[in-house]
Amino acid sequence: MTKSSITKVMIDPIFVSAFFMGLIGSGHCIAMCGGIASSLQLASNKRQTLIYSFAYNIGRALSYMLAGALVAGISSKFATQNSVFALSLSFIAGIFMLLVGVYIMRLAATLQWLEKVGKTLVWQHLVKFNKYLMPINSPFKALGYGALWGWLPCGLVYSALTWAMTSANALDGALVMLCFALGTFPAMITIGVSAKKLSTLFNHPWTRIILGSVIIWYGIYLLIIATDKLVH
Repeated sequence: MTKSSITKVMIDPIFVSAFFMGLIGSGHCIAMCGGIASSLQLASNKRQTLIYSFAYNIGRALSYMLAGALVAGISSKFATQNSVFALSLSFIAGIFMLLVGVYIMRLAATLQWLEKVGKTLVWQHLVKFNKYLMPINSPFKALGYGALWGWLPCGLVYSALTWAMTSANALDGALVMLCFALGTFPAMITIGVSAKKLSTLFNHPWTRIILGSVIIWYGIYLLIIATDKLVH
């Protein structure tokens, strides 16, 4: 990663927003993958547990980045040739932010349909590779396990991918998903009592309402920008 790329990630709103989306959605990550992450705590000592946890989450981040690069690489080719397609992606990204906000607030299961599609098209085929990684008795297996489970159907991840789709190229799409993954790291890597406290905090009704509202307002902001482009 070059110095210019690092600077871009630090100042570009979409990368910062992707990070905070991951951070805000950490409660959902704990619910979806908490059991998997907890299984890595069965290592013989705390140091090994931490190594396995980092390896698992790095593997998960690599899968997110690959998915981001794929969708951004494909969509950017069409977007450069068709302004209507590019504008449509902006609207889709804004709409998905609204759906994520409602989902996090648990007012409606707005993203479950998307998770079902992912399970049918992708996950039911990839999950078969689990048997080659069990038992997880090395950091490399933990890395592979994380890379595999990075494809677990998740509405939050799919919503982040709609942001990646609006990227100018595959690299930027991968960076968007990296920032999203880094936002989930604090909750996913934290072990023991602290993880339980984080889960309680993120799943508190008022926390969900506040964080969901932030995402909804950002979705409205994205739609306003997209509408302005459409008008002008």
